[in-house]
Amino acid sequence: MSVKKEKEELTKKYCREGLVDFEVRGEMALFADPITSVGGEKTTYSVPTYEALKGVAKSIYWKPTFTWVIDRVRILNEVRTEAMGVKLPRIYGDGQDLANYTYLTDVRYQVQAHLIWNQNRPEYEQDRNLAKHYGIFAKSVLKGGRLPVFLGKSECCAEVSPCSFGEGEGYYDHSGSISLGYLYHGITYPDEAYSEETRGKLTLDIAPVTMVDGVIDFLPPEQCMHKTIREEYLKIFEQKGGQDVITE
Repeated sequence: MSVKKEKEELTKKYCREGLVDFEVRGEMALFADPITSVGGEKTTYSVPTYEALKGVAKSIYWKPTFTWVIDRVRILNEVRTEAMGVKLPRIYGDGQDLANYTYLTDVRYQVQAHLIWNQNRPEYEQDRNLAKHYGIFAKSVLKGGRLPVFLGKSECCAEVSPCSFGEGEGYYDHSGSISLGYLYHGITYPDEAYSEETRGKLTLDIAPVTMVDGVIDFLPPEQCMHKTIREEYLKIFEQKGGQDVITE
């Protein structure tokens, strides 16, 4: 099948189902809790966070017109970790300190997501065309994304490709229900505020995570536990050279 035909078929599928599916894989991943990783040591969660997967979707394709909502993720490979020594500049004085980073290795995930119109951006109302944006996403995911894709930290490069969620065998397909407790979910920025409580603020979201047969269904941000980090302004975008550029 030609790339053009494949893009058309993907676009029809996305518009019909109102969802996008993609696979992301990498040699390493590090999904750290920002609350506990402010020092030199960083330890990964055993599963990807909502925020990290949202970043992957945005690297494939994003505009201020809409917000990505991650519905669920399927863990395909066995969870394995590896500790590595990393040299970091000393906070005080010259020289370097040695820190331990714990990474996930050989990771592979299937992700399902959908987009919603960003009500904080009424200036983009004329751009709310679902078929257009799903079509651009289909073209972008076939090419591996518009921006570099990372799994958590910037040293963890990844690749993306189209898939059908649930296809193929996964290591945890028959593992039953596994509770992972309350984990860092993500950060709600003023650009994506959904209530008066989150408007004009940077909000930390925490949520319970349960994996059932290798699949995690994420709560939407509005159903998570919230904690205000600080007040924050809404970014201003301008069109420059056909791109949406942050100017303030």
